[in-house]
Amino acid sequence: MSTAKDIAVLVGSLRAASINRNAAHALQALSPDGLRLDIVEIGHLPFYNPEFDEAPASVPAGYVAFRNRIARADGVLFLTPEYNRTLPAVLKNAVDIGTRPYGKSVWAGKPAGVISISMGALGGFGANQDLRRLLANVDMPTMQQPEAYIGEGHKLFDGATVTAESTRLFLRQYLDRFAVWTDRHAVAPVAALVA
Repeated sequence: MSTAKDIAVLVGSLRAASINRNAAHALQALSPDGLRLDIVEIGHLPFYNPEFDEAPASVPAGYVAFRNRIARADGVLFLTPEYNRTLPAVLKNAVDIGTRPYGKSVWAGKPAGVISISMGALGGFGANQDLRRLLANVDMPTMQQPEAYIGEGHKLFDGATVTAESTRLFLRQYLDRFAVWTDRHAVAPVAALVA
């Protein structure tokens, strides 16, 4: 039986070959023995609509599966590009879906990490900070150091391969720290939700 922490990885880009998706695959390969990273798809989720949760029979199956997947995770790692100086709608939508139904948020107390990667020199700083603010609101203890703003990402990843040794080393160190963070902020898994 594996004792590795189950980490749900959410990628804020829908593009199949996005820099952030490539980085997520690279992180899986770099992950220490104490973590098991699993990319959880969010692009298929319908936009959050409170009417779904007001009539439980109408809750989309995708919502239920997503909420249950996040509920059983030991932690969540968010990888985000920056769109117009903030996080992508698909990532915000996933967070909103996980906070409902009211009083049953799957995010509460779950340790989180944020990595922003962009083609620009600022490394998605705006998206990173907005996502951190959002995660604080949904009660996720988010690792503060090391901060991860990776600029000019298109030069650092070739598919799932990290092309720069300094970036590979940084990401490995980030994951080592995140393993400690998830241990420090471990919470009991949330019971599965029923639609």
